[in-house]
Amino acid sequence: MSSADRAAGSDTSAAPAPVPASPIQAVPLFDISRQHAELAAEISAALVAVCDSGKFVLGPDVVQLEATMQRLTGAKHAVACASGSDALLLALMAYDIGPGDEVICPSYTFFATASAVTRLGATPVFVDIEPDTCNLDVSQVSRRVTSMTRAIIPVHLYGQCADMQPIVDMARLHGLAVIEDACQAIGAGYRGKQAGAIGDIGCFSYYPTKNLGAYGDAGMLTTNDDKLADKLRLLRGHGMQPRYYHKLVGINSRLDSLQAAVLNVKLPHLERWTKARRTRAERYTQEFTKRGLSQFMRLPTVRGDRKHVWNQYVVHVAGGKRDALRAFLADRKIGTEVYYPVPLHQQECYSYLGYGAGSLPYTEAAAAETVALPIFPELRDDEQQRVIDAITEFFVGAIPPSEEKKATLAGPNFLKARDGVRSEQQR
Repeated sequence: MSSADRAAGSDTSAAPAPVPASPIQAVPLFDISRQHAELAAEISAALVAVCDSGKFVLGPDVVQLEATMQRLTGAKHAVACASGSDALLLALMAYDIGPGDEVICPSYTFFATASAVTRLGATPVFVDIEPDTCNLDVSQVSRRVTSMTRAIIPVHLYGQCADMQPIVDMARLHGLAVIEDACQAIGAGYRGKQAGAIGDIGCFSYYPTKNLGAYGDAGMLTTNDDKLADKLRLLRGHGMQPRYYHKLVGINSRLDSLQAAVLNVKLPHLERWTKARRTRAERYTQEFTKRGLSQFMRLPTVRGDRKHVWNQYVVHVAGGKRDALRAFLADRKIGTEVYYPVPLHQQECYSYLGYGAGSLPYTEAAAAETVALPIFPELRDDEQQRVIDAITEFFVGAIPPSEEKKATLAGPNFLKARDGVRSEQQR
């Protein structure tokens, strides 16, 4: 061994091993497992009870859910079905809508709103939205009514009701049905009335990510019309009454009791969860406003005559920066989503309708600018703070000092364009 080797071997003051960096904790857009953990034992017991009863389809749990939805919405009838998509389809079927008929609806919505119309051979007539609420623009509806129009489907987008009174008034004037797409708006209110009990038929979805979610697909229809309720019950079960005697050609859209059992456990918690969503939405708005971020992104508008239930908290990021913001947040493991990147009038399957680029300008702008941020009842304060700080970093370049710690962060690359060093940070 050389003297150099011996010297090295006798050195007992070696540098300490580097401490691995703490992993970035993800902030999910939505985490259903947290809600399940809270109610797991109660839900398991409810599911076992259904299995023990053997009443798996339209059983007592479904009857209980329908009764609770009647009380929640204030509607005279609630009719359970297999999904929110089926609810929309059944509502249109109840009015015998088919080939040669037109149904007015927004283009800025989930596909099911219009696909239900198309599946029956009718034509969806797409209209533009209000730029601030992203709900159906009533003034646009009146311009599209023709002799072939049979119904209007206003969508209560993101948890806030559309402006229903003028829609209902217009429908009554022209003899049209009003079918509320309340699939994102359970518990929402409009001028003292509940979503689903304002128009002729209300349609709800219990998809797992909704404010009240099942453990699979499930849906509900509400109405104050006795005859419509009877027809909806008939249509959801192959038009059969009594057994093996078919008065109408219906579909198989019977809600299974397992999903109803899950929903019956969850329903008593809905108002608490809604308040938690509202608290988080208010915090976003207050913090973004206080930090001056409303100059970079348009915050949600809440009408004074409505109760918003915040199925989503959606901001508008103009100037082509929306995707850059999403990428920036994704790098920090913060979940976001775009509802909806391609409006329905621009979907390939509806190209035959002939809507050209720019035909619905506010809808097209929303598709290019909107992004949904994490908002769910179990979202922790520290997680929401991470979202707020990251967005601040992206737009402003520094996190404002907090009581716990002061931090200065580098500005986002796109703001350096003023110094001639623009980044190509785009998805």
